[in-house]
Amino acid sequence: MTVELWYLFAASVLLAMLWIPHIVGQVVTKGLLTPDDYRNLRTEEGLPNWVRRANRAHINLVEQFGAFAGIVLVAHLAGISNELTQICAAVFVWARVVHAVIFIAGVTVAMARTLVFTAAWAALVVYAVQILVSAA
Repeated sequence: MTVELWYLFAASVLLAMLWIPHIVGQVVTKGLLTPDDYRNLRTEEGLPNWVRRANRAHINLVEQFGAFAGIVLVAHLAGISNELTQICAAVFVWARVVHAVIFIAGVTVAMARTLVFTAAWAALVVYAVQILVSAA
């Protein structure tokens, strides 16, 4: 398994686990879902801010995961793997881990969440450019 595929696996595991804090927070705050909750969807009203942030952190990773997976798989299928693509994959995953922690914790210092998100996004852009350069 290439380093990049390993990081794709790690990102997949993070995505699969990141919904758990939101669900735990919902159950602790509002109890188990009722039949009415299944029909009408439970509202976010009355949930602690960290629970709402946990949901948003998960959704945010869902929004970026497809691009990361696509880039990694295209590079893999094209046989493109080098030190830069490995670094980009690592930066993306570790930035997303840090982003989730910062987001859920509600850290507001120095726009940390935005900076970490931007680092993950920049890693995707550099990775994509590396594919374009290697394929040319």
